[in-house]
Amino acid sequence: MRHTDEEDERLRLIRRYVTPDRRYLKVGGVLLGMSGCDRAKFMKKLGKAAGEISPRELGVLLDGGWRERKTAAWLIAVAGRTEFRERLGELLLASEGPYAGQAYCVALATFGTSADIDPLVAYLDCYLPRPDLYYDQQAALGALLLLDAKLGADHAARFLASNGLWQQWIDGPPSKDRDTPDSYREFIDQLCAFADEAAKHCSARRLGVTATDR
Repeated sequence: MRHTDEEDERLRLIRRYVTPDRRYLKVGGVLLGMSGCDRAKFMKKLGKAAGEISPRELGVLLDGGWRERKTAAWLIAVAGRTEFRERLGELLLASEGPYAGQAYCVALATFGTSADIDPLVAYLDCYLPRPDLYYDQQAALGALLLLDAKLGADHAARFLASNGLWQQWIDGPPSKDRDTPDSYREFIDQLCAFADEAAKHCSARRLGVTATDR
């Protein structure tokens, strides 16, 4: 019976937070193509959902599949729930499935503190030496570069050194996109701006309530 209750709750949370307006597909690069009324409506609903969902419910979604995890990471980013930093870092490093890693990077970049650098560095140290794995290296580097810019740090420098890990990963098979590192930083910065825009409609943020206060 307990298993059935847990599954019922998971399905309820998916119907409430993940699948409306195909949210799980739109959070990410698809947002860059949204404008006008559709964008404003989506951002308002995203911010409202981020303010309504509880930390325990977010934990349930983070234990689910990629759709649930991706959506949960965005709701965490919008609400600024920094208590999930460690969990997001663990999920990013584990890379257990597709599509959600970019969302973890966005959340960490949105938090914007020195504590958010460590999980990104750990990820790059683990996965840049594996050019055969084309995962979320670009998103992680973009997020790290963005945090460096915000914090006046230079943690990405050793990865970008001549013939360093980044170049080795890019040059290794399979063939990869060869956009500049700054382009990945700008992409993550744009996604963080969407999270900040949605946060204007998040009750927790609007009322000045931090994640640990709820």
